[in-house]
Amino acid sequence: MWKDFIVDREPHRFLGFNPKNPMMLTGNKGEWSELYALFKIISDRKLFAGDGQLNRIDELAFPVLKVIRTESNGIFEFSVQDDFVEIAHKGVESSSLFNLAKEEPLRIPTERFGEMARILLKEMKKASGAFAVDEVIDFINSYKCHSLKANSTVKSDIDIVLHDLRTGTTPQLGFSIKSQLGGASTLLNAGRTTNFIYKITGASLSELQINEINAIATKSKIKDRIERIRGFSGNLEYTRTESAVFGNNLTLIDSALPAILAEMVKLFFSATISKTKELVSKVSAANPIGYNFDTKHPFYLYKVKRLLTDIALGMMPAKVWTGELEATGGYLIVKEGGEIVCYHIYNRNEFEDYLLNNTKFETASSSRHDFGKVYKVGDQCFFKLNLQIRFLK
Repeated sequence: MWKDFIVDREPHRFLGFNPKNPMMLTGNKGEWSELYALFKIISDRKLFAGDGQLNRIDELAFPVLKVIRTESNGIFEFSVQDDFVEIAHKGVESSSLFNLAKEEPLRIPTERFGEMARILLKEMKKASGAFAVDEVIDFINSYKCHSLKANSTVKSDIDIVLHDLRTGTTPQLGFSIKSQLGGASTLLNAGRTTNFIYKITGASLSELQINEINAIATKSKIKDRIERIRGFSGNLEYTRTESAVFGNNLTLIDSALPAILAEMVKLFFSATISKTKELVSKVSAANPIGYNFDTKHPFYLYKVKRLLTDIALGMMPAKVWTGELEATGGYLIVKEGGEIVCYHIYNRNEFEDYLLNNTKFETASSSRHDFGKVYKVGDQCFFKLNLQIRFLK
């Protein structure tokens, strides 16, 4: 009776629920990629680290001992053995509606997970939008899983217990899953909190000139407005971040980061380059902070890598960042061909290089986030620019 209640009476509890068919789960490529990663890792029984270019590092492979997913109806632990996977399901422990005790483990041949991974990969490559994969749904239902995504209340999409052959330890590591099979995901989402405020210097703009600048509505309107400001002999001089919390988060990571990032944002909106690595290189060559490069220290590169890593590990613009890492300490990347590589603080250098080489700055909605227009405070004119960082496809 409890099983019938959970599946039939409360299907809306499970992510991917299809109201036209309560037992049919649908999802996009990103959502299905979470299950694909689970199947693939279990069937491979090992996880490979990736280098800064998303290539697998063959000599850095970690045997997988256990995979853990927290879902809407409990925690599933997949203990990986040679030919079988033992699945333990611990149901929801406290609820006003029901209480499930820990159930007896279920054993499923390891090859079944490999078979499901191959079926799912084939469907993901040819599908678009939301779709269902009947065979996979039947398979996960067989061990009482009813959702595609991990529970949104947990900080990692998946936890993996690995055997570190170098140290002999078996750490449990949390990962977020990023898929190249679907659309490119964001590393840092835009908001008013990610606005940078610049003072317009060198020109005293009249109301007529301000209106002329703000009336520019081309496809590249932000870039064209900046060029028009410069046409009136104006320059953009960084003042502060719109959000004090975001500004202080950046300062906590490195005191020079707000100014460095402001220069990168201004360059992105002024030029035709968007890749993070290229923006860092250009700003480093300009050296707006005035660092001493006689000793060849990579000042700008180092600081931006720190920023990207802290964003990946939990720093958010609207929340005070203390430097404490979230439960998720790395990324699993599902590549277009279906191969999976991992990045973690365990291989921090590769993780930093991956983030640097595979991200770009992006223009968000200027109307939604209130940037890209000249405005006056007293007699002084200002201009806001916005930061959003997305992964490369």
